[in-house]
Amino acid sequence: MNPADIQRSCQQIKQRLESGDALFLLDVREPPERAFNSIDGSVHIPMGEIPHRLRELDPDKEIVVYCHHGVRSFQVAAYLKANGFGQVYNLAGGIDAWSVSVDPAIPRYN
Repeated sequence: MNPADIQRSCQQIKQRLESGDALFLLDVREPPERAFNSIDGSVHIPMGEIPHRLRELDPDKEIVVYCHHGVRSFQVAAYLKANGFGQVYNLAGGIDAWSVSVDPAIPRYN
């Protein structure tokens, strides 16, 4: 799999959301990270729980996975693709990039 096939920029995702596309935003960070901030409308399933909670995800929906910087979410997106999910994308740069380029009201953390 070519990594570029599943990467989407914050601006691409923002445009899709603004145009009314029904994207399923999946936050795979740990609970303390999620408690600090999140993207409105996202669903939280920590990375380590994904294999056991696959049935909670619809393989026919377009899923955008995010984490803090995009590394864990890339791994989850690749895992979902390998498990029959057709339209899965990684939010490049994660919520940190989202905060910088889309929604500065979302606080950043280290």
